[in-house]
Amino acid sequence: MSRPTAPGHSPAPRIAIIDDDDDLRQSLSWLLESVGLETVSYASGDEFLHAGVEGHAVLLLDVRMPGLSGLQVQQQLNALERCPPLIMMTGHGDVPMAVCALKAGAFDFIEKPFNQQQLIDVIQQALARQAQALQRHQQLDRLRQRYQALRPKEQEVLVEVARGHTSRDIATHLDLSTKTVEVYRYRIMKALDAASLPQLVRLAVALELVDTLPDDREPSS
Repeated sequence: MSRPTAPGHSPAPRIAIIDDDDDLRQSLSWLLESVGLETVSYASGDEFLHAGVEGHAVLLLDVRMPGLSGLQVQQQLNALERCPPLIMMTGHGDVPMAVCALKAGAFDFIEKPFNQQQLIDVIQQALARQAQALQRHQQLDRLRQRYQALRPKEQEVLVEVARGHTSRDIATHLDLSTKTVEVYRYRIMKALDAASLPQLVRLAVALELVDTLPDDREPSS
């Protein structure tokens, strides 16, 4: 169930409710919408997967359903590059299955019958984690764009700097003058908004250009 968004307001987070129990889906929709969340209900895992994950902030997924089980749906979701936090809904006898879901990456599981406040609290925690993850993805996307805007030679210098090589060594390796390497390094730090050499190395690690430095040692200047 969706509500129109007022002009100038961000849309409410959308929670997917995936359960074959009609009454449960309806009661959960009423509960979550009473605290300002938007809900979309699906009667089966197949129906949800057919609709797609896009646009959902958190997934409430029943463990035991006709057709695809919650664990089978989770397996397909885990193949996606980005998946919203998954909260498993389980009956008492399905707790071992829910534990398996946690090991496979689920955010949490809630036992039926629900404690309403506990459910709302877990969803809010999942939303907070999702917001943090989205922020990190956006920051990494912007970083990748700035990296791609560097000249090829600047990209090479960045890798060498991040590996801890001195400007003199980099100049020799890339057939450049030491002064040119220093100029490139200045441009790189400015383009990537790095305030220090250690920060520049951390950005290179985030871009997966180099591995994490052993023992947290800082590179040579």
